[in-house]
Amino acid sequence: MENQIHIFDTTLRDGEQSPGFSMNKSEKLRMALQLQELNVDVIEAGFPIASDGDFETVKEIGKTITGSTIAALSRTSKGDIIRAAEALENANKPRIHTFIATSDIHMKFKLKKSRDEVLESAIKGVELARSYCDEVEFSAEDASRSEPEFLYEVFEAVIEAGASIINVPDTVGYALPWEYGQLIKGIKTNVPNIDRAIVSVHCHNDLGLAVANSLEAIRNGAQQIECTINGIGERAGNASLEELVMAITTRQHDFSQSTRIKTSEISASSKLLAEITGHGVQPNKAIVGANAFAHEAGIHQHGVLNNPLTYEIMTPESVGLTCNRIVLGKHSGRFALSKKLENLGYNVSRDELNQIYLNFTKLADEKKVIHDSDLRNLVADVMPHKKVSGDSTISRS
Repeated sequence: MENQIHIFDTTLRDGEQSPGFSMNKSEKLRMALQLQELNVDVIEAGFPIASDGDFETVKEIGKTITGSTIAALSRTSKGDIIRAAEALENANKPRIHTFIATSDIHMKFKLKKSRDEVLESAIKGVELARSYCDEVEFSAEDASRSEPEFLYEVFEAVIEAGASIINVPDTVGYALPWEYGQLIKGIKTNVPNIDRAIVSVHCHNDLGLAVANSLEAIRNGAQQIECTINGIGERAGNASLEELVMAITTRQHDFSQSTRIKTSEISASSKLLAEITGHGVQPNKAIVGANAFAHEAGIHQHGVLNNPLTYEIMTPESVGLTCNRIVLGKHSGRFALSKKLENLGYNVSRDELNQIYLNFTKLADEKKVIHDSDLRNLVADVMPHKKVSGDSTISRS
């Protein structure tokens, strides 16, 4: 099994399709430059046939970005593929990513095509894309709800037609991890020419399982993960890049694989996307949420202040933050309070600390977070003339 997991970032394509997350050309280019800094292997820059704006954006990103492969999405129709090829004509490392649905429900109600027609369209689409581009990825949309034997047939045919990456999307986030893992294992076992292609996965988060499904796919032989910054995307979103990368990094001894991602750029990437789209992440979001490295509970604070490994399985610095945060609130204890007072320059006795702490707990019952100004007022209540280090008397603020 290949040791490197390829990271295919689709923030600018699938992520941007999330309602309220659309980006213009200059915003997409800013984000693409940051994704290059993050060292993602592939940037899916857009869907050129969708609009002139998307076409021009893919073209601009292709001209500008040299460190990552630039992918353009297309259906298997001739017009889509030619438009994608034109958008990529100046890209340093271009990839046409073409797709067609393979599940019975999609073929019957959306495509209104038979299996034979879908198979023929997939083959012709890949052959045409391959005539324009050396690197072609083929996706079987709604693969997780497709009949496995038909998937094997389609994948074998498109690899023979020139696809070097085959993608197995859980398009509607329906799969459970063990089911999805078995699907990948089945593809690796039953597609005769699978050794000529990279197996990719693209998981959605409708049941909150996109990251789990992607990790299970890796355990069963997948070599590329398609994901987005902050997990944005259609409906409940895509697999979160930061969660996947840090899971692989933190538990590397379990995966025996790694990515090329510069993890110290994760926080900057998350913040830039939030700035561009105007949508932040929820505070408890893994890795990049405001509370991901914050501690309010007294027991946790005591442990972290003595040794961060007691409650942190990765360092804040590893994802581009400078430090963790000790947040004072009603769950905090004397130890954290005393450390905070020291940081503010106060040297208090045990009795003084006990009195300040008693007043602190009363205030903390009324306020969600205690700020530095609150602490100075609490000190002033107990010790009106207390001085901080450097002999400057602190008054109420």
